[in-house]
Amino acid sequence: MDFGKLPSVDFVDFSFPPEHPENAETLRHFPPVNRPRLYIGATGYHQKSWVGKWYPTGTRDREMLTQYGRQFSTMEHNATHYRLPDSASVARWREETPADFRFCPKIPQVISHARDLGASNRLLDTFCDAIGELGDRLGCTFLQLPPHFSVDQLPLLERFLDRWPAAFPLAVEVRHPAFFMPDLDSELYFQMLTQRRVAAVITDVAGRRDVCHLRITAPVSMVRFVGNGLHPSDFTRVRAWADRMKPWMTGGLRELYFFTHEPDNLLSPELARFAAEVFSAAMPAVWLRGPSEIVPPPQQGDLFAQ
Repeated sequence: MDFGKLPSVDFVDFSFPPEHPENAETLRHFPPVNRPRLYIGATGYHQKSWVGKWYPTGTRDREMLTQYGRQFSTMEHNATHYRLPDSASVARWREETPADFRFCPKIPQVISHARDLGASNRLLDTFCDAIGELGDRLGCTFLQLPPHFSVDQLPLLERFLDRWPAAFPLAVEVRHPAFFMPDLDSELYFQMLTQRRVAAVITDVAGRRDVCHLRITAPVSMVRFVGNGLHPSDFTRVRAWADRMKPWMTGGLRELYFFTHEPDNLLSPELARFAAEVFSAAMPAVWLRGPSEIVPPPQQGDLFAQ
């Protein structure tokens, strides 16, 4: 993920903005939750460098999704951004993951980057029919709008949201700076999402601190955390997230999806494991699970040495 990346983060101020006054009121209107769920995942599963550490030695390509599902509880599924999935593929994804796993598919760019957001064809219906095959493995789908999509196009987004099936949780990511200005237009955007209970994606990245807006607009939320190769700030930021998320999770949020991005996805499991440990300690009443390193079986010589 190159958006907002900087060559150095040594002097970046990663502090959060104050809690938005609308959050408490928004949370208050959500149905009570017995045990909120915090899903932790990465952005893809096909990583040969994870074999022997996060996947068992000898894991083959076709087995990687199964091994990923055993380690993580969710995935930011970017493959669907570049290609409309077919029902057979979606059914296979479901079969190869455990019951507590949730996919978060990204809406195809032929829809998200179209001038009319797919209003002139049935591609959105085709996509929704396909991901519906996930059943209870479907987490929160998300719409990543192009950087040029600005607040003057809010009517277009509103029409898209009116077409979106209410049964499928949805999150929207915007990047144009106009959405994060303290003015009426940006507030209309967040109100639009709140009224429809659509999540506003929160992106924590070094070079664009404005997109880390910390607004809660739905019972489900999504955080895209962009690390910097396990720089010390990655760990202090995760701890800060535990403090910020705790009142959300205890105050009415039903689900939160937390995705760890690291360069080329190589170190995402390390950061995800750390996040799971920190979040579990800070929020013991919240359901979550995170990855654990594979412990290789002892060699025969080691057994005799004991």
